[in-house]
Amino acid sequence: MNAPKKILITPLNWGLGHATRCIPIIKALEQNNFEPIIASDGVALALLKKEFPHLTCLELPAYNIEYATNGRNFKWKLLTQMPKMFSAIRKEKKAIQNIIEKYKIDGLISDNRLGSFSKKIPSVFITHQLNVLSGKTSWLTTKVHLNYIKKYTACWVPDVDKFPNLSGKLGHLDKPLDNITYIGPLSRIIIKDLSKKYDLMVILSGPEPQRTLLEEKLIEELQEYPKEILFVKGTIQDQQKNWKENQITYYNFMNSEQLETAFNESEIVLCRSGYTTVMDLAKLGKKAFFIPTPGQYEQEYLAKKYKMEGIAPSCKQDKFRIEKLSKIDVYKGLQNFSNEEIDWENLFSLFQSKREF
Repeated sequence: MNAPKKILITPLNWGLGHATRCIPIIKALEQNNFEPIIASDGVALALLKKEFPHLTCLELPAYNIEYATNGRNFKWKLLTQMPKMFSAIRKEKKAIQNIIEKYKIDGLISDNRLGSFSKKIPSVFITHQLNVLSGKTSWLTTKVHLNYIKKYTACWVPDVDKFPNLSGKLGHLDKPLDNITYIGPLSRIIIKDLSKKYDLMVILSGPEPQRTLLEEKLIEELQEYPKEILFVKGTIQDQQKNWKENQITYYNFMNSEQLETAFNESEIVLCRSGYTTVMDLAKLGKKAFFIPTPGQYEQEYLAKKYKMEGIAPSCKQDKFRIEKLSKIDVYKGLQNFSNEEIDWENLFSLFQSKREF
C-alpha cells in the first residue's frame, strides 16, 4: 500500500476564522487517505495544535500586523505596515519551499497566506474575498489579490456560485477566473437535536485590540440581560478555563466539539460578522445579531447585506445596547442556504499528480 500523500495546509493568522474553517478540510484530508501537515503562526497555529495534536505542526514567519484601536484608522494603519508585511511574505515563501523539500510535500492548501505557494506541486488558494473591499481603493486591492490568485492551480471559494449565497459581491466576480471552484460553505459544525441550555451565546474572535474592546463593552451591557448567557471569549491559552458570574457562563475558548454542542444548545447568537462564523450559523439555520469589527470593510459589508436581506440585525460596535437584541425576532435568520455535502474526493483529485522533483 502506498504511503499517504502529504498535503501542507497553511491558514492565515488573522483572528481564528481562517484556522477554524480549515478544520473540516484537515479532517476530510485524513478521511481520504492524505497526511495533512499544518503550518501557520500565533493563535491560528495554537488552535490547530489543540485540535490536531497527532499532526505535524510547523511555524511560519508572522506578519505581525498591528491593528488600529480606532476603526476609522484601520486601513491607514495597515497601509503603513505594508513593507513589513511584504517582507514577511518573502520570508514565508522561502520557509514554504524549505518545508516542501524537507517533508516531501505533494500538495498545498493556503487559506489567504500569500507567500504559501509552489510551482512544483498542485497549490490551492482558499478565499471568500475575490473582491477585496477597501473603500475607494477597492479596485487596487482586488487587482493585487487576483494577481496572486491567478498563479494557483485552483482557487476554492467556500460559497455557492448562485443566489442566494453568503458572500455576496465579496465572493463573486463579474468575470470569473478560470481556476475558481465554488465548493460550498465550510463548517465544522453539525446540527444536533439538543435541548436549549442558553438563551444567548456570545462568541468573540478577530484581531486585537478590537476583540478585547468588544469583550469589555459586552460584559458591561450584558449585566442587564436577565436570561442565561454563554460567553466564549476566543482567547487561546494553554489551559481551558470556565466559570460563572451571575447569569453568565464564561469560557476562555472552546474546541470544535464543545462549540458544536454550545451552538446547538443556544437560542440566539451575538458575534462578529466574520465569514467563518456566518458559515457555522448558516449550517445551523441560526438567528444572530452581528457587530462588525470597526474598519473591516468585509465584515461591515456582510453585516449590511444580511440586514438588507432581512436575515440578521446589526449595528456598529460603539452603538450596541442590550435592548437591540430584541430586533432579532423580526429577522428570518440564516435559513435556506446550501448545505450540500462537499465533494472532497473530486476536489482532492488534483493532488494525485506526481511531484516535479
